[in-house]
Amino acid sequence: MGRKIFIYFCLLLLSSMGFGHVTAARAEDQYVLERQRMVAQQLQGRDITDIRVLAAMSTVPRHRFVPDHLAPLAYNDHPLPIGSGQTISQPYIVALMTQWAEIKPGDKILEVGTGSGYQAAVLAEMTDRVFSIELKPELAAAAAKRLQASGYGRVHLRTGDGYQGWPEEAPFDAILVTATAPQVPPALKKQLKEGGRLVIPVGYSGSLQQLLLLRKVNGELKEEKSLPVRFVPLVKPGVQ
Repeated sequence: MGRKIFIYFCLLLLSSMGFGHVTAARAEDQYVLERQRMVAQQLQGRDITDIRVLAAMSTVPRHRFVPDHLAPLAYNDHPLPIGSGQTISQPYIVALMTQWAEIKPGDKILEVGTGSGYQAAVLAEMTDRVFSIELKPELAAAAAKRLQASGYGRVHLRTGDGYQGWPEEAPFDAILVTATAPQVPPALKKQLKEGGRLVIPVGYSGSLQQLLLLRKVNGELKEEKSLPVRFVPLVKPGVQ
């Protein structure tokens, strides 16, 4: 009996010294493979051609931006729930919105609807000036922790009304809205630079919407591209 107990404690000691790290490393390796497969099949296999967008999507660990129990599904071709009635968009939509935004190094970007923080992390791979607003404090707090832990602590976060944008940091080279609104919020149009790009789903929750690429030309928004989509609504303060 004494020998068995000794062996048991030796195994526990070895586990604490490295076996757990090996298992975690293998899991991370598997996620790297899944991420590469996602980029090849879901993005390059469609119409995502921007090399910097593909590199960003290949780099950001999407599985760290979903609830732990959904991590094995993180790289699948569909959205996932993240709590508080919100979702993380499917990888293709994140990549498409980023590609449409035409982000260059040094651009100043506003994201409306931080959610889990994943889109903000992708944007942070494209430029070092990313500002993101989230209405729900619990999501904002969780996103801040995930971004910090994943090396994206440089993203500027605030809790607030996305319809009002971030006026003290305007103007922005591009604005991405990750939830649908019945129409373009006037504040966002005002905070967009001349020549800037606004990517936003427009329509009503529960029905088909249009993801729009709008460019500001002579102070007016000109539609350049559209795609049928379904997003959760961009909620106003005090509205459930």
